Amino acid sequence: MNRNYGKVQKEIDFAVLIPQPELEDQPQTSLKLEVGIEECLHIDFEYFKSRYHLRDVVTGKVNFYLVKIKIKHMELAVIRKEQYGQGPQQQTDNETLVKYELMDGCPQKGEVIPIRLYLSGVDITPSIKNVNGKFSVKYILNLILVDEDDRRYFKQQEITIYRKK
Repeated sequence: MNRNYGKVQKEIDFAVLIPQPELEDQPQTSLKLEVGIEECLHIDFEYFKSRYHLRDVVTGKVNFYLVKIKIKHMELAVIRKEQYGQGPQQQTDNETLVKYELMDGCPQKGEVIPIRLYLSGVDITPSIKNVNGKFSVKYILNLILVDEDDRRYFKQQEITIYRKK
């Protein structure tokens, strides 16, 4: 701002809201994935929705069909992946926002483990896809199985986070 008797300068941060009403109105689809290690482990997991608003609850289940390795515990983590820059200067930052233990001990064949993760306590923002080819924010659900030898088996699935009106 300029005026006749001096220059006034002040920097402030501001936020821009880009509403995405089409995400709220579209029907939800579930995410179902099968994971296996040949003749050692066969599981499938299902998240009941693929899009969540900021205060939603991630729900789902993990089915164990074949378990021949000694599993110590299972965790679910929410990871924020930010990409910024263009071309060779593009950088990616990954941050684990929250990690919950879903199961402790080795499951039996046929066991079903429920998933329930409340997003209201997690510091998240809406997903942003490719703003002018320079910036994007993605969220990933990372399901991690840890065996008795501390080997980690994981499967990642991208989800979309949106803000309700």
